Amino acid sequence: MLTEPEPLSTDIRRTLPGVAAHLEALDEAAAVIDEADELALACHVHPDGDALGSMLAMKHLCDAHGTRAVCSWPDPFVVGPHYDFLEAAAYAVPPSEVPARPEVMLTFDLGRFSRLGNLEPTARNAATLIVLDHHPDNERFGDINLVDLGAAATAVVVRDLARALGWKLNRDSAMCLYAGLVTDTGRFRYPNTTSEVFHLAEELASFDLPIARIEWELFEKHRFAYLRLVGHVLERARLDPELGLATTWCTTGDLARFGVAFDETEGLIDVVRQAAEAEVSCVAREAAGEGTRVSLRSTGAIDVGEIARRFGGGGHWFMAGFQSDDPIDQILAEVERAVREAPPVHTADA
Repeated sequence: MLTEPEPLSTDIRRTLPGVAAHLEALDEAAAVIDEADELALACHVHPDGDALGSMLAMKHLCDAHGTRAVCSWPDPFVVGPHYDFLEAAAYAVPPSEVPARPEVMLTFDLGRFSRLGNLEPTARNAATLIVLDHHPDNERFGDINLVDLGAAATAVVVRDLARALGWKLNRDSAMCLYAGLVTDTGRFRYPNTTSEVFHLAEELASFDLPIARIEWELFEKHRFAYLRLVGHVLERARLDPELGLATTWCTTGDLARFGVAFDETEGLIDVVRQAAEAEVSCVAREAAGEGTRVSLRSTGAIDVGEIARRFGGGGHWFMAGFQSDDPIDQILAEVERAVREAPPVHTADA
C-alpha cells in the first residue's frame, strides 16, 4: 500500500509578506472544517483543471477522512472532455442539489461572488464561507480567506489545507491535485513554475500516478472535429508584428459547424500563444447565452492581468481573461488598444 511522503520541510515554504497570517488562516479553516457536519464545495463556472482538480481533491479527502461533502459548479453543469478522466460526474452534483444554506462552504479558484453563477446565493447564505485561491485580484469575500499569491495553483492551497487538517493524501486526491498543478503551470512552462512546484509534483507523483496518461488527457487528446475547428480558427488569426499581438476568435456558429462544445475550446489559447512573434496572445470565444470569454497570455513584457482587470476580469500578469457582451470585433479592437497603452513589465523572466 502506498504511504504518504513526509510533509515538505519548512525551509522550502514560500516566504511572502503575510505568510504568518496565511498559516493562521489555514489553522482557522481547519478548525472550522473539523467541527462541521457537512461541507459544500464549489468552483467557478466553466471550470478549468485547477478549479476542478482542487475541488475534487478536497472531495476525495473529505470522503477518505469521514467528512460529508457535496461538490458542484455553476450551470452549465458540464466540463470539457479532457477532464473526463477525473470522473467529476461520479462525485459532483448539479448546483440545484447543493444545500441552499450550507453550514460551511469552500470555494476554489475564484476571486469574486459573481464567478459562482447560480451558486452565488448559496455562498452568500453559508454560515461560514472559506475561499481558497491564488489570484492577485481575489476580493477576499469569504469569512476565512486562504488566498496565497505565491502559490502556483489553487491545488497548492488545498495541499496546505490538508496538511493543516492532518489529513493524508491518497491516490485519488493526488491525481486531482496534479491535474490542477500541471494545468496552471502550463505543463511546468509558465513563469510560476518554481522549485516548490517540482517538490509538490514529486510528492504527488509518488502515489503512482499515470503521468503520461494525465498529460495526454489534459493537453493532447482531441476529437478530429476539434482539430478541424483549430484549423479554421488559425486560418482567420491576425498578427500585428509591430505590437507583438496575435488574435483570433471562435463563434457559436463555428462550434455548430464543426460539432464542437464550448468547453472543448479551452486550449485554443495555447495554440495561438506558440507564435514566436507574439508578446501577447488573445482568443475570444463565444459561449451561447453567456457572451464572449476572452483568454490572454503574455510572454512577460506585458501584464495581461492588468489588461483583463480593465474589462472586469482578472488573472496573473502572464495568464488572464475576462467576459464581455460586446461584439467580437469591438472586443479585439479594445484589447489591441489596451496592449498599445500597457506599460512594460519588469520581471526576472521578462
